Amino acid sequence: MGKMIAVCGSPNCGKTTAALKLAQEIYALKKASVMFLSPDLNVPCMAYLFPNGKDSDLYSLGIALDKTDIYREDILKQTVNVKTMQNFGCLGFKLGENRYSYPRPTEDKVTQLFAVTRENADYVIVDCTCDPDDMVSSIAKRDCDIAIQMFTPDMKCISYYASCVNQFLMIEDKKIKVLNVMDRDIYLPVNEVETHFKGIDFKLPYERILKQQMITGTLSERIGGCKYRSEIEKIAKAVM
Repeated sequence: MGKMIAVCGSPNCGKTTAALKLAQEIYALKKASVMFLSPDLNVPCMAYLFPNGKDSDLYSLGIALDKTDIYREDILKQTVNVKTMQNFGCLGFKLGENRYSYPRPTEDKVTQLFAVTRENADYVIVDCTCDPDDMVSSIAKRDCDIAIQMFTPDMKCISYYASCVNQFLMIEDKKIKVLNVMDRDIYLPVNEVETHFKGIDFKLPYERILKQQMITGTLSERIGGCKYRSEIEKIAKAVM
């Protein structure tokens, strides 16, 4: 059975980018089958991971979850593959879909989804949302083998964790703490926030190329050698 890694944290802390780059790095290092899964319905991931893809070539996690029973074929039919990476797939929602597009999945259905994906992929990386009512993210945090908990060096992040501490109790014994510097850190209280959260394991530096990928719609491509990728590689080795 494959290993499941949940990437979670405060709003706008760079979870999706970090989760995707982590999945790409695990794939490159391990030569394993990897599934990147995003349950975000506020900003469906297919819209910006594959902005130039034809609608007919993009599929939806919602269709798989809407099945009475979920089988391997249901997952494979809804997985979008990256052409340059064999055995690397993305599973998420499409442009225009929202929380009213499909019935809310039950706990049993989500548990079944993860059981099937873990049977068919060596690593499943889940880009968890901040919505406490998101069943997929809640069960991913509960059942994952390792959780990547992300922080940003700002007061908004500190305030979020002070208010939502109960959401992260279930990952207390299996988490890796990552500080993500999403902008140039000249005026950011990096050291102060690092001290506040105590025990930061890794620190992802600001990387201009990531912003370029977001603008050009090329996040699905692995980035070249840089400090960010070097740190992601360390995280990948830690979770493997």
